[in-house]
Amino acid sequence: MNRLAGVTSPYLLQHAENPVDWWPWEPEAFEEARRRNVPVLLSVGYSACHWCHVMAHESFEDELTAAYMNEHFVNIKVDREERPDIDAVYMEAVQAATGQGGWPMTVFLTPGAEPFYFGTYFPPEPRHGMPSFTQVLEGVRGAWVGRPEEVAEVAQRIVRDLAGRQLDYGKAGAPGPEELGRALLGLTREYDAVRGGFGGAPKFPPSMALEFLLRHHARTGSEGALQMAADTCEAMARGGIYDQLGGGFARYSVDREWVVPHFEKMLYDNALLCRVYAHLWRATGSDLARRVALETADFMVRELRTREGGFASALDADSEEAGSGRHVEGAYYAWTPQELAQVLGEADGELAAAYFGVTGEGTFEHGKSVLQLPQDGPVVEAGRLASIRERLLAARGLRPAPGRDDKVVAAWNGLAIAALAECGAFFERPDLVERAVEAADLLVRVHMDGTARLARTSKDGRVGANAGVLEDYGDVAEGFLTLASVTGEGVWLEFAGFLVDLVLARFTAEDGSLYDTAHDAEQLIRRPQDPTDTAAPSGWTAAAGALLSYAAHTGSQPHREAAERALAVVQALGPRAPRFIGHGLAVAEALVDGPREVAVVGHPDDPATAALHRTALLGTAPGAVVAVGLPRAVDGSGGEFPLLAERALVRDRPTAYVCRHFVCARPTTELVELADQLGAVHP
Repeated sequence: MNRLAGVTSPYLLQHAENPVDWWPWEPEAFEEARRRNVPVLLSVGYSACHWCHVMAHESFEDELTAAYMNEHFVNIKVDREERPDIDAVYMEAVQAATGQGGWPMTVFLTPGAEPFYFGTYFPPEPRHGMPSFTQVLEGVRGAWVGRPEEVAEVAQRIVRDLAGRQLDYGKAGAPGPEELGRALLGLTREYDAVRGGFGGAPKFPPSMALEFLLRHHARTGSEGALQMAADTCEAMARGGIYDQLGGGFARYSVDREWVVPHFEKMLYDNALLCRVYAHLWRATGSDLARRVALETADFMVRELRTREGGFASALDADSEEAGSGRHVEGAYYAWTPQELAQVLGEADGELAAAYFGVTGEGTFEHGKSVLQLPQDGPVVEAGRLASIRERLLAARGLRPAPGRDDKVVAAWNGLAIAALAECGAFFERPDLVERAVEAADLLVRVHMDGTARLARTSKDGRVGANAGVLEDYGDVAEGFLTLASVTGEGVWLEFAGFLVDLVLARFTAEDGSLYDTAHDAEQLIRRPQDPTDTAAPSGWTAAAGALLSYAAHTGSQPHREAAERALAVVQALGPRAPRFIGHGLAVAEALVDGPREVAVVGHPDDPATAALHRTALLGTAPGAVVAVGLPRAVDGSGGEFPLLAERALVRDRPTAYVCRHFVCARPTTELVELADQLGAVHP
């Protein structure tokens, strides 16, 4: 019996009609494996994963394969986005055993949840040196029945090895300017000076490393750091990884040149990159950065926003190819010259092909091209280009659209809240701030219980069963803190305080290191603990950033000290592996710079208050926190932010105070002076 009907995960629901007798991850599944004395087949993936769909179609929808799985295994299906803790523990085992990982992840377990055989995608027939999935099933079954002692020994050894891999992040203090300089040097060595970005194919958008580079430039004036960030952002924005019609970024590029993406669009990528481009505009005034930031924000609102006000997790890579009925990767996004001409007419079709790099040979598959903006493309009059884009986007809208994973993930919504709030403030788009507030309201109403504990996911306004992990607390707190700075509503600072206090109480070890799961969470074979930033900030570095910002807002020394202890991992990893601790490096830049604390006192309806507030938000000082509102009395009454305490108006005019390291600059009522205190701005 397939037991996936009724779950909240769209990924699991995709498998609810499989002939496989899938179980969700629950104790009863392992009890069934013990009762039958069979191994567990654990399959982990997510809804926008192309190869997950391929393996499902090839194997899990096949009656003979499913019958063998049902007879000889207890089969468990896990959505990695709902249970990142399960994914992290077993992915660590897969990577340790095979040297690589990915999704779908296929792991065979004992009834005690101990892994003993691993893999990712397995084809239906042997190919490229890979065994078929059926061969794997038969081999595992044969070992389980014929060599049970060997299987038990392997499983126990793997669990021991995992337990012995406790993180030694160094007992030194938080990183300082020297470590951050060495991290910059490490990134410079790995930088692709021709194409932008770091490393080779596949090439992922390095959003967190870019944020570090922008902050490092703001703190030190390093032109090299700014140039790497600006050139990478331009290369991505011109490439096929960026949707030239609808805005938003695909997951990664399969080549070094950013031409052909893996077409899935993830909320976390777009939230992080939206913020990076907004910060690049803040630092340089780049028109391209402004356009991409706003188009990406509008993409998130238009295509990922749910009816309840949150943001869906992803858009699928695959969609139905018109006329064929087949689901094909990239079918929604790719074009031929003939298709352009059919929509635009011959003249505009030819112009669009040259402008977007659409060739007869194609840059993708089957003679189709992914739209780009080549450097040598023709100059097109703005009105004509807008008409071309509008008509192509309308025509694309008639194609079968990629599926959407409507699951609301707390952490990724926290990232989106921060990005939309800042874009709204920077570009004077109050509608974007409103969307951020609505998403934050959803998290408070649906995801947060009476003790401020977070649930990981919801769908259709119904909360999921899985507890929030560290990244949820860190990223949601970051979103709330950004909302507090942008809106001047102290309630968001209060909610953030609840979350960071729970980080200290439930996720922190005695030595200051952080665990991905709470002390009272479900006990897996290993308690996950990973500080490295991959596609999104790790829970560890996200929490460190939230702790630091909250301490700057409130003056809380325990929160500051906790942030400094957590950032010791950046001292250990930053100089050696800067690409994989980018968010940690960005937070460390804020720590070294202060971060600066900005209090803007004045009546909310006074235009001079609003002007000072916007100037403060546009300051480039790394990680600066901003409070705005009426002065707060010594007893704490009258204002919503501790930073406003005892701050008086100067000559009865709205006034800004900038402090760091227990030293304050001269209070100012002048925009230019405030801008000088916080770095260059481009209002």
